[in-house]
Amino acid sequence: MAARFSPAVLIGAGVAALVVGLFVWLGGLGLRRILLGVAGVVAGGVCGFLLTGGNIIFAVAAGALAVLIAVVFEKIFIVILTGVIAAAFGFAVLAGSYIKHSDSSKQYRALETQGAAEPLSIGETVETFKVYAADFSDAIRQTCLQMPLYSWAIIAALIVIVVTAGFFLWRPTSALCCAALGTVLIFVGMILLLLYKGAEPISVICRRGPFCLCVLIAMIVFGTIVQLLVCPRRTKSSTAGKQISKEKQEPRKVLPSWRTS
Repeated sequence: MAARFSPAVLIGAGVAALVVGLFVWLGGLGLRRILLGVAGVVAGGVCGFLLTGGNIIFAVAAGALAVLIAVVFEKIFIVILTGVIAAAFGFAVLAGSYIKHSDSSKQYRALETQGAAEPLSIGETVETFKVYAADFSDAIRQTCLQMPLYSWAIIAALIVIVVTAGFFLWRPTSALCCAALGTVLIFVGMILLLLYKGAEPISVICRRGPFCLCVLIAMIVFGTIVQLLVCPRRTKSSTAGKQISKEKQEPRKVLPSWRTS
């Protein structure tokens, strides 16, 4: 089906995700405020899109709300986003054996059998993505019902550990969050570009799941270490020093007195 998608959508979205992912992966901690807005748009938009089964309006609204929260409540947003990413990774690992047995509606089968291999327009590509998103959301809901309680206990414990570490070790948690989000964006961008080339990246990832998971973890660890070593640390003393030096550079205005007048 991907061979019929509009090249503008696959190339444009793929290159954008790849470039933004590289910046977030290796420099998210240094350009925190700018990239937090991007992270808010991506995280809020994707969550809103998947939860509503492809509702574009709700996805845009969720992205705008996430940007507002990211700018106003910076530390809280990073801790929450890190917890969400940890929960998503835990769910992806624990739900692998259950999602294969889920019986979703498979609405896209009708799209695959309609017509010949004619290329789709941008609007038709977006509509097809929405159908796939609705099917994916249905599969996730059915998988959640099939998972045992101990799996949810493991995911909950993972969230508690990550959120607790975020409040006490905020800088390493921020670096980990940016590295994980950037890695996911890089994977998404490469998948879209490979789909345009006619490859089957998702099938390859499914067949070589453990290897791809190791690559994913290695990229996240590398990105976290690079950001902690390269990105400067903002401290109160440096801010105070900049303020004092600025005051020294500004000429002081001397008020006239009775001796000088």
